[in-house]
Amino acid sequence: MAVRKTYLAVFGVALLLGGCSNSTDAMWPALSGEDAGSSASQTSAAQSDIGTGAPEADVMRSTQPLTGMSTTGTFVGTKVESMRQELNRLKSALNTHNNELQSLRAQTVSHSQAYHGTVAAINARLQVGTTPGNPVLVNQWNQAQQELDRVNGDIASLNSLANDVAADSTLSTFLLESVRSAYQVSGAVDEDHRQLAMLEDETNRTSVLIDRLLSEISEDLSRQTTYIANERSNLNALSLAVKNGEIFGQSLAAKSVPSQPVAANRSLPDSEDRPLVVIRFDSASVKYEQALYNAVNRALERRPDATFDIVAVTPNRGTPAQVALNSSKAKRDAQSVLRSLTDMGMPNSRVRLSDSTSSSVSANEVHVYVR
Repeated sequence: MAVRKTYLAVFGVALLLGGCSNSTDAMWPALSGEDAGSSASQTSAAQSDIGTGAPEADVMRSTQPLTGMSTTGTFVGTKVESMRQELNRLKSALNTHNNELQSLRAQTVSHSQAYHGTVAAINARLQVGTTPGNPVLVNQWNQAQQELDRVNGDIASLNSLANDVAADSTLSTFLLESVRSAYQVSGAVDEDHRQLAMLEDETNRTSVLIDRLLSEISEDLSRQTTYIANERSNLNALSLAVKNGEIFGQSLAAKSVPSQPVAANRSLPDSEDRPLVVIRFDSASVKYEQALYNAVNRALERRPDATFDIVAVTPNRGTPAQVALNSSKAKRDAQSVLRSLTDMGMPNSRVRLSDSTSSSVSANEVHVYVR
């Protein structure tokens, strides 16, 4: 009985260790297709092989020059040799472009880490409180913008790489058709057809890897383009936070979903409608951004497709000249609120401006309605 318990305990430990190994492999995918021999080699693989990538063993095997063919002296044999050389050039290009993709991914990770590090430093300072327009934070914001531009530059490099790989894909398709057509040429010997079969297999394998590489580049482009658009919006919201010296939160663009543009002939808000936000401009400096962000953010959490009306409300008391002056100032205040919403990430197509007069207000106000 004691022996069996000991055996079961050892077997249980082995299972636990095996589970840990599988978990580690899932977190850090290795492209080499080989088991890592040490923790150092695992770390190296995780750093050098970013993302999925074409399996390294397949790439290495497929990019090896095709050899083992002898000259037969026939016309078909001459064509076989020419196509073999073309295939070897294609294999070399595949290997080069795969290495370029891995290098670009590592470079993008480095640029992205630098960007997020700078943004984190800004948010940490805003979290504990700081002065409006702090020059240190302004400089850090400019640095973050430059770092995000570097990530955007990586997208341009990816586009160029995608064009090169697309050209390889076209060439591989043409080469495969040429190999298959060569079977129909008369005057070939059995050795020619054996070598054509080898060429066809290798060209097929290379074409599959080229298409896989092109698919991965396309996915990277789509993912990084979306990432850049989101971070541009977040950076704009962060700019407003630095300007006011207080943290807001994530860009409103991340909270919303695309909706139909605000119709120009849509009915104006009724006087009995309850506004989402009322901003009273009864002093020279009114701090409204944080309250506006919180209210709009909550509205988008409830209705991600919501649109908004910004209404400049003017008291209808006083002389016509006073009413006109107040109306002009209220419209400027409404434009300021619109700019604040835009800086927070709200698309212009989701907001409409209008103005009205009211006997129930004593000073210029801006009302924000949700639709």
